[in-house]
Amino acid sequence: MKLLELTESGLFCPAAGIYIDPWRTVDRAVVTHAHSDHSRWGMKHYLAHHHSVEVMRLRLGKEISLQTVDYNQPLVINGVKISLHPAGHIPGSAQVRLEHKGKVAVVSGDYKVENDGLSTPFESVKCHEFVSECTFGLPIYKWESQSNIFNQINSWWRSNEAEGKNTVLFAYSLGKAQRILQNLDQSIGSVFVHGAIWNTNQALIANGIDIWDVPKVTSDLAKSAFKGSLIIAPPSAMGTPWMRRFSPYRTGICSGWMAVRGARRRRAADRGFVLSDHADWEGLVTAITASEAEKVYLTHGNTASFGRFLQEERGIDAVELKTLFGEEEES
Repeated sequence: MKLLELTESGLFCPAAGIYIDPWRTVDRAVVTHAHSDHSRWGMKHYLAHHHSVEVMRLRLGKEISLQTVDYNQPLVINGVKISLHPAGHIPGSAQVRLEHKGKVAVVSGDYKVENDGLSTPFESVKCHEFVSECTFGLPIYKWESQSNIFNQINSWWRSNEAEGKNTVLFAYSLGKAQRILQNLDQSIGSVFVHGAIWNTNQALIANGIDIWDVPKVTSDLAKSAFKGSLIIAPPSAMGTPWMRRFSPYRTGICSGWMAVRGARRRRAADRGFVLSDHADWEGLVTAITASEAEKVYLTHGNTASFGRFLQEERGIDAVELKTLFGEEEES
């Protein structure tokens, strides 16, 4: 019996009778993290890291049946040893380790190897089979250090404030928005967040995550309240009437896709900052090499080209898997 197989409902471990990040309704789902392409509504029972509890309940409903564990806290189901290990993607993100009859498989979910100071840092887990994303699986994707990016963001905000412009920064509401909050220079001005981000912040705070609790944008706030401020909003707010209250303003986008020439211009933003919660090319290669896996399954992104590189340059048996992951708002 295979330790892992791909079914029409998602990745399945037959011996344990569990699915990892399934996209169709199943009885038992192990969830790597709370982003909507990995944590979907309708499962009868969920298992996740305890830092995901409040966000999953916010997004999926208070009534879901949810069991949580800490990192490196093993469970045994039908003889399969299951444990969660840090993925470094967002708070509560985890790699799922499965061990059965001497074989070990790891489903990494989404991950990054740089310590962002907010998520529990990525932990390499040795295995025979490794399931990896490759969202940014091309050599052109090479991230600058986080400190450099935030120096750029704070400098830009300071410049906007000096010119009498407000600053609107677009970032995914779970993970990236909180990462930005933790690295802003609070001496420059006030900070506000979109309601969707504020709700996520409150869920994370309730879960014991230490983040800066800033006010949300509300209709009763005077326009003068935003003078010189920085506002963080999800990309879905771009170009909507909600933006009018901040005029005059400049806009910026935080995404790994900003590494591609013309991406910022296509999104009609004033600035683009290359900030991603996914591993870059070197991060992917580092994680896969450290796993010592004999076989690697690639789930989404540049699967074909990255798979060829692993086979031809590293001698690793790499296989593409057609999944429904990778539908996040921004990367």
